[in-house]
Amino acid sequence: MVKVRIEVSYLDGVEDPEALTIFKNLSSLGYDSVKSLRIIRSYELDIDSPHYESVARDIGQNLMINPVIHRMKIVKVEDVE
Repeated sequence: MVKVRIEVSYLDGVEDPEALTIFKNLSSLGYDSVKSLRIIRSYELDIDSPHYESVARDIGQNLMINPVIHRMKIVKVEDVE
């Protein structure tokens, strides 16, 4: 079994309203040294298949992203026993 992380974020040029709100609040709280902010959602799955990358990619593409506005990154975290 393998622990896999699927990281989902907005594509460059697509506005992230939650990140924009947090960024504006940081500035109003005096954190002017922060120049940008990006939110990345992370999902961890334990997958029991030798084809874990393919399974994770299918899950991400079918359930977790809209390919018009999101990008996805799959990371093998560790082998799980």
